[in-house]
Amino acid sequence: MTRSDPPRASFGREVLPVWLVTAAWDAVCATALGVFAYGSTAASVWQGVASTVVGSPALTGGAAAVAAGLGLHMMVALTWSALFVAAARAWPALRQALRTPAGALAVAAAYGPAIWLVMSLLVIPIATGRPPRFGSRWWVQVGAHVPFVSIPLVFTARRMMMRS
Repeated sequence: MTRSDPPRASFGREVLPVWLVTAAWDAVCATALGVFAYGSTAASVWQGVASTVVGSPALTGGAAAVAAGLGLHMMVALTWSALFVAAARAWPALRQALRTPAGALAVAAAYGPAIWLVMSLLVIPIATGRPPRFGSRWWVQVGAHVPFVSIPLVFTARRMMMRS
């Protein structure tokens, strides 16, 4: 954005749709992956998310644990969405990359795995006290974070920032 550009929308107005699209898309995809690829139930997917903070009692915690897992998921999606929008607002080179669909796709291809690496190597181990397990599911998550997290996040942010 240059001095001659029109005034930007507020940070909150840019983050809100990025957050909601990212959280909704990721929640649907995480649930579908758990149910269809891993033979889990939708409830157990979100109880598992809650267990990273609450501990193993969340795994049998019923609807309250499902709600806690979904709430935690919403907070994580908000964090990554806000970080991205803040970075795009602060860094002209990132905004420049977002100007074209190919540039936005390249950014998403880097941001999705970066999110998973930070979550799996730092955030989750700190929350659980357990190191990551590098099995096939871990690698699926590296790749899945591009179409199911960062593409919706980056392209929604791109759309919101181009409006501003």
